[in-house]
Amino acid sequence: MDRRDGDPRCYVGAGMADPVQHARQIARAGHGPAAVALLEDAGRRGNSTAFAELAAWLLRGDIIPRDVSRARSTLRQAVEIGHVDAALLEVALTANGTGAPADWRGAFSLLAVAARNDPVAAQQLALVRAMKLDDAGYPSTAFDIEVLSAEPYIAVCRGALSAQESLHLAAIANPLLEPSVVVDPVTRRPVAHPVRSSFNATIGPAQETLPIAAFSRRLEVLTNTPLGNGEPLQILRYTVGQEYKLHSDAIPGEPNQRTVTAITYMNDGYDGGETYFPSQQIVVTPRAGDILIFHNTTADGVADPRSRHAGLPVTKGVKWIATKWLRNSRYNPWDS
Repeated sequence: MDRRDGDPRCYVGAGMADPVQHARQIARAGHGPAAVALLEDAGRRGNSTAFAELAAWLLRGDIIPRDVSRARSTLRQAVEIGHVDAALLEVALTANGTGAPADWRGAFSLLAVAARNDPVAAQQLALVRAMKLDDAGYPSTAFDIEVLSAEPYIAVCRGALSAQESLHLAAIANPLLEPSVVVDPVTRRPVAHPVRSSFNATIGPAQETLPIAAFSRRLEVLTNTPLGNGEPLQILRYTVGQEYKLHSDAIPGEPNQRTVTAITYMNDGYDGGETYFPSQQIVVTPRAGDILIFHNTTADGVADPRSRHAGLPVTKGVKWIATKWLRNSRYNPWDS
């Protein structure tokens, strides 16, 4: 950079071979508006990656203030030029209602268009079509539910996740895995803690493929909880010796409490890893495709100590689960 670097106007149309890298460079130098102007200019010149990059910035809110509505319109511009990954991201945000009301039919149509030229989109479309959904993305068939306890409510929904769906969840989560954390009761921030020794991946709204959006709608039905009350899906991997010691999923002092937990067992082929409720002397043996559902609070919203549970240590193999925490009222995943 030369002496013109303090003048944002010099960046627009500067002729950089890679305007996205240039935009990142000048954003790191503190010239956010100039970086945005450079990406917008490159996008108007037909660079779909520039529009996709700007949409990502608008979603993250770290380089420039978050603006999900503007992110959606910028993403649309990237898709119209032909950006494949932007097309899948647009599907996700359309389905989960980021920046606009949730629109399952619109998301399905967008995925069908993307699937014409993108094998990844085609695979996702085939999976959605195999999920037996109605026109709004909800399950069109009922699942068997076995109630293990009425107070507190603990139940198992048998065979509610297919092997193909489980593989899709694992594939999306695998590159995102990192050591698991817990919510600090004082700071409300995620922190490492010896009580929890698994690996965890958060499937945020930007990673929520249409099959995952359909799965979230399934959990909405099974837990009788509004879709917007759910935290992002958590995928957890436990290897031999790893566990989640006795704990409550309720967060002390949290006004928008985690009222319901849904744990989906994704695979077989391992030993140990049972979910144990000591107050009820209930031990749930994991079985691939089953979903364990339980209430964390009493009817008046107070944390129920009878819902304390443990994920017992895995003694052989690897255990995969998908956990969804449902709140008392609407939850904004972009604030987490």
